[in-house]
Amino acid sequence: MEIYLTTDRLVLRRFTDADADDLVALHNDPAVMRFLNGGRPTPREVIVHETLPAFAASGFFAAVERATGLFTGWFHLRAAQGGASDEPELGYRLHRTHWGKGYATEGSLALIDKAFGELGARRVFAQTMTVNRGSRRVMEKCGLRHVRTFFPDWPDVIDGSEEGEVEYELLRADWEARRTS
Repeated sequence: MEIYLTTDRLVLRRFTDADADDLVALHNDPAVMRFLNGGRPTPREVIVHETLPAFAASGFFAAVERATGLFTGWFHLRAAQGGASDEPELGYRLHRTHWGKGYATEGSLALIDKAFGELGARRVFAQTMTVNRGSRRVMEKCGLRHVRTFFPDWPDVIDGSEEGEVEYELLRADWEARRTS
């Protein structure tokens, strides 16, 4: 198991083929996927043959609870498509059973620290639907601030998409100031 980083309660590691069942369960929970695809199921074949290989090959990390070894979800920290390598995008998706426990904040803070402390990031950003209050709260707890609301073209309109997407960011100078205060 290739460990990317650990926190007090989580291990973030590279995805492997053994994560297929966990990823299928996560990506087929309508509540988890509500703000991503309206809660529609994703076929197992798509997850196994497209999603999992893409996750394993890029900046996605399986999150495992240290105390139990249970798969809690995933995080990513990677340059956005066509984006600058020193401006990675932060993302996360957790099983409903792990919501409200601070795991999203804990894993995100660890990745933010890694981005600025080790990877030379100038800026870390995250995006979500405007109506996704839970995800926005995690971003705020991590020190990211709202910088814009935008209205992308959605291939499939889902509930709340009419309110657009939001982008939050944390700049290196703000991260450094937070660490010294």
